[in-house]
Amino acid sequence: MRNILLVTFLISLSAASQVTEYDSKPNVLFLIVDDFRPALGSYGEHVLTPNMDQLAARSIRFTEAHAQQALCAPSRISFLTSRRPDSTLLWDFRSSYWRDSAGNFTTLPQHFKENGYFTVSTGKVFHKGACSNFTDDYPLSWSIPVHRPTSKREKGIKLCPGADGALYSYTMCPVNVTHMPEGTLPDIETSDYAISILQSLSQTRGKKSGNKKKRKNNTPLPEELTKPHLPFFLAVGYYKPHLPFRYPQEYKDLYPVESMQIAKNAFHTVNLPPVAWEHWKDVRRGEDIPLSKKLPNYFEPMPKEYHLLMRQAYFATTSYIDYQVGRVLSTLEEEGLADNTIIALLGDHGWQLGEHEEWSKYSNFASATRVPLMFHVPGVTDVTGSLHHRKFPLVSAFTTAQSHHRSNQARADATPNYLTGESTPRRHSPGFVSDALVELVDVFPTLAELAGLLVPPLCPASPTNVTFCTEGVSAVPLIHQAIGRPSEPKIKHWKSAAFSQYPRPTFFPSHKTNTPSLARIKIMGYSMRTKQHRYAEWLPFNNTNYRVDWSGLLARELYRYGSDPEENVNVAESPDNIQLVKSLSHQLRLGWRHALPVLQDSEPTTTAQTSSASWLTSNSASSISGNAFARAVAVFQVVKMACHFFYQSPVLQV
Repeated sequence: MRNILLVTFLISLSAASQVTEYDSKPNVLFLIVDDFRPALGSYGEHVLTPNMDQLAARSIRFTEAHAQQALCAPSRISFLTSRRPDSTLLWDFRSSYWRDSAGNFTTLPQHFKENGYFTVSTGKVFHKGACSNFTDDYPLSWSIPVHRPTSKREKGIKLCPGADGALYSYTMCPVNVTHMPEGTLPDIETSDYAISILQSLSQTRGKKSGNKKKRKNNTPLPEELTKPHLPFFLAVGYYKPHLPFRYPQEYKDLYPVESMQIAKNAFHTVNLPPVAWEHWKDVRRGEDIPLSKKLPNYFEPMPKEYHLLMRQAYFATTSYIDYQVGRVLSTLEEEGLADNTIIALLGDHGWQLGEHEEWSKYSNFASATRVPLMFHVPGVTDVTGSLHHRKFPLVSAFTTAQSHHRSNQARADATPNYLTGESTPRRHSPGFVSDALVELVDVFPTLAELAGLLVPPLCPASPTNVTFCTEGVSAVPLIHQAIGRPSEPKIKHWKSAAFSQYPRPTFFPSHKTNTPSLARIKIMGYSMRTKQHRYAEWLPFNNTNYRVDWSGLLARELYRYGSDPEENVNVAESPDNIQLVKSLSHQLRLGWRHALPVLQDSEPTTTAQTSSASWLTSNSASSISGNAFARAVAVFQVVKMACHFFYQSPVLQV
């Protein structure tokens, strides 16, 4: 019997080596979450995110990933084109379409589309409006028109029930979903559409090809979905936890307000120049926030009661989004597509929950630019998981909370305190982790290399007329490093800094400090984060020729992470730091090109960008590109099934 099993296993391996044209290319699932700080259990936070934590356990997770601008439209256009805001000429979300104003830059989904992928978008991927040509860049980036949930309502619509039964425009808005427009919420609708697409794709792709399973969503789908030779690039963009915090009311129960704590540094940063602070006007719009809507009272602190309620609402909304992500991941696996699909999950920028007395993005603080970023590469980053268990079973945060509660009750008869360290987040394998500095402009070249596509070369100093290039680098060498696989060329040293920026209309807080239109931008704040410091300079900006006056320094910031990891005291003007400030100022002005990785026996600005998939194929038993990827996936699937069969075989249990 053992010999029969062995022969069957070897035949299966032989069959697995016969790959189809479709199987030679991995699919891509691209997940974007709006205003998403690293509030995940897998990032050490006491937030119930079991589905994203499962993904993290089978991925490489970057703990120091930063956006190039903490505002939705500029950040998204930046990482989708792999160009920085000063190259896209987009610092707001209402001025222009980058293809018209800056250059006809190739986007991430466009690159996949031009290489034979069926590309589809649902939810908020590009920011809508002028910045994406009012079409979400269709048809250049997408194979079919973009899906936007019809239940999405514009700002100002009153949807939040008050104690008196009337509807209001609240900042914190737990709701009965059945009472919402169309009986749903936009992010539920977004997941529904993504699930429908995956179910249709599985009819001609994956393990379930040929099955005639009826889809839950009867929306007509294009002919491209029936073409099995087309791999897919599916982008799913979630609107929350962006303000207002409108979420299913049951999630509020996961976070009792008595278990909340205020931010550790809920105070204004010492010596902070006024231009570096934002007065969180968005939050003040809510009819439930008892704060001044007008100057000069913008500096009044958030009352502690509302501080706790705001954090409760953000975490509850995050757990709601986690479940929506879990629905899509679970469907991907159920439809037999998970073992041939690269998954990327990221936030477009962070969000400050009371740190520095900030309740917004709109700044250069690390709490505004730092985001979760993870890549799941089948057969590579999931090797720590069990071969005979599911990758992505759908997990409810409520089940996780009950498990925490039982565990806590067993230790002490007390209410579980999820957010103050008295309970332990749901345990998962930690996956692979890198604390190297990475930027969202690195996502495009990383996914291109993982999929075996041409990696965009480094952009020249004047990139306007260059349609296909990057101002980031592929993070694939870091993946090799994290999983312990040798790569060629080797990393001599990685990026020395990450860069971000934010515009302001005035030096002091004003009516439009948060999101000034291009015509109102008068100051640009450039920030550079190294492993030891964050240094920033605020400079005059000309909004007609887009130039910065580097000789007209208005203010600067310096935070020493060794003694001040939370950026609580600006020491830029300290006499003890004169030489350090001079050195960091020089480094900031040299810019991102001089902070690029250096690879052994290579130039920092060339080899790192043109090696394509060679790093993944070198000295590697399983590749992530071309036919090698398919063979790796096929073998991995067969090994998984064989191991499962061996474990379950009654012969082997005798």
